[in-house]
Amino acid sequence: MKHVKLLMVAFLLAGVLETYAQKLPGLDPSPADISYFRPDGRNAAPVARVIYGRPSKKGRTMLGGTEPFGKVWRLGANEATEIKLYKDVTFGDKLVKAGTYTLYAIPDKTEWTIIFNTKLDTWGAYEYEEAKDVARVKVPAGKTDSEVEAFTIVFDGKDASAAMVIAWENTLVKVPLKY
Repeated sequence: MKHVKLLMVAFLLAGVLETYAQKLPGLDPSPADISYFRPDGRNAAPVARVIYGRPSKKGRTMLGGTEPFGKVWRLGANEATEIKLYKDVTFGDKLVKAGTYTLYAIPDKTEWTIIFNTKLDTWGAYEYEEAKDVARVKVPAGKTDSEVEAFTIVFDGKDASAAMVIAWENTLVKVPLKY
């Protein structure tokens, strides 16, 4: 009986040790990033926060290739990009109330449509529902000074008028904002 108990304890320990020996997943090839808009400096209260996946070009044609022109895109990689507004913000000429939204885009060669949508926690643009759009802002697509390997979203500006800047490959899009 004593040997049976010892054998049972050994099996339990082996099972526990096996659980801890599991392999962890590798690094995501399109890592998540966060961009804050804090117009009054690093320690100031934010106006906006964007959480997005950063795909890399890796020698591919992305805009107009892998990500076709004229179709709704998640504006990044993996989970759909989300923006949290800590106060009401006007993007272009559209007022977007404080809250959290999914950001999508319809890229084109000369103009992009940036979409603010209320359906959260989605992967890609597969569950995109146009009926849940709260704002669509059209902005011109310009050119970068040099090629941008990893998709990037940053905020540019230190006062009530600024821009959410989107850059990838040789494309640069500036979405004007005011709060």
